[in-house]
Amino acid sequence: MHLTQDLELSPEHAVTQLLFRDVGNCAELRKMAVEGQISGALINPSMVLDPFQTLVAANKAVHLQKIGKMKTRSLFSEIIFNLSPTNNISEAFKRFGTSDSDNAVLIVLVHNKEEVFCKDNVVSKVDGQQIPVDQIPTLSDIAKIKKFYKLTPQEEKCGSILDAVVCRMAAKDVV
Repeated sequence: MHLTQDLELSPEHAVTQLLFRDVGNCAELRKMAVEGQISGALINPSMVLDPFQTLVAANKAVHLQKIGKMKTRSLFSEIIFNLSPTNNISEAFKRFGTSDSDNAVLIVLVHNKEEVFCKDNVVSKVDGQQIPVDQIPTLSDIAKIKKFYKLTPQEEKCGSILDAVVCRMAAKDVV
């Protein structure tokens, strides 16, 4: 149901992704995240193509935290910000963060591999059905993603949409 992967840039850390649909308490979850009761990034899965996309964002966020170069106030807000192709923080939260009316949520947790990690604490707070993370494409809004990332038909011919999205995420710091 969940997906846990080690971070390449920080091998002492791992990222766990949890996906939920038919969520009835997104507003409550957002409030808990803001108050620090949930130590994770709450992401709108309609803007995510693949778990790799959030893994890249988390890897970059942990790296920036380690070197003291984050542009946001917390590791989890940095993950959400790193999903965006632009440097506009409020736009990133609007597009990739959850809203009170959402009915699906992708929760991204970053934890130390050496420590005992209990995802049940987070799962118990969500009023929704947990589904396998590899089902994220069933919740993705491809048209919205293509429009926001400004993908061209030519890009789709020479690579995947995921390739183009991850490239835009990575290139925003140099463009």
